[in-house]
Amino acid sequence: MSEATLVVDALRRVRRVSGVSLAFAGMVSAGATKGRQAVRLEHFVGNTVGALSGVSVDIGHGLGGKVISVNRPVVVDDYLRTPNITHRYNAIIAAEGLRAMAAAPVIVDRRPVAVLYGALHTDDPIGSRTFDVLAAEARALEQQIVTARVTAAAGSSSEMNELRDRLTQAYSRLRLLERTVDDQTLASELERITETLLDDVGATVPAVSLTGREQDVLALAALGHGNARIAEELGIGVQTAKGYVKDAMNKLGASTRLEAVVSARRQGLLP
Repeated sequence: MSEATLVVDALRRVRRVSGVSLAFAGMVSAGATKGRQAVRLEHFVGNTVGALSGVSVDIGHGLGGKVISVNRPVVVDDYLRTPNITHRYNAIIAAEGLRAMAAAPVIVDRRPVAVLYGALHTDDPIGSRTFDVLAAEARALEQQIVTARVTAAAGSSSEMNELRDRLTQAYSRLRLLERTVDDQTLASELERITETLLDDVGATVPAVSLTGREQDVLALAALGHGNARIAEELGIGVQTAKGYVKDAMNKLGASTRLEAVVSARRQGLLP
């Protein structure tokens, strides 16, 4: 899956969950000034007249440029009047009819690769829930991009990447279905199928033992899902999901989610 596709998927979730009228993103690339970077706006989900499309936002200017320079999410309740950013792009924002706006950087290997935005066409302020959703999606996107790049660096073909993603997704869905069916015979058959999927990976005997929930959250983490998305899929609280991920990482001796997923796969705990 390309990084552009991952970005668009993240924007769709931002708009669906937060309710912003426009979610958009820019990838960090070479700017108009030689040797400098810029955020090129090229992905949009929601209501737009097209004024933002293709705009190159210089680092340090506008909201996206400030987000990159300070290396953290930023929110403004009125883009056109706030004193907290430069106003080089006011005409474009005004053409779009945007007011309140938040943005979050996507950072991979300590370098910014993209900026996610959520914006409103009304006078309503950006609430804490919207801000949290945007920040969480940015963090989840970082994990997804890292996973995609590591897989590509390992020399796996695109067909094998897609097959592994489908296998992991099928494994995760089957485990969730197993917990929801009332028929014990069917539940046992689903359990047998999930065990078969693990047998097919041909890994060594596991050195650790994970609980069912820990395997569930790792399977979803392997798909690049953040804590909020994992919690939504499993029907549990975000903090609970975070706790399961942390417990699984501790058992596997991993310092990152990606390391935990790789370790679990090596030991046959994930497909």
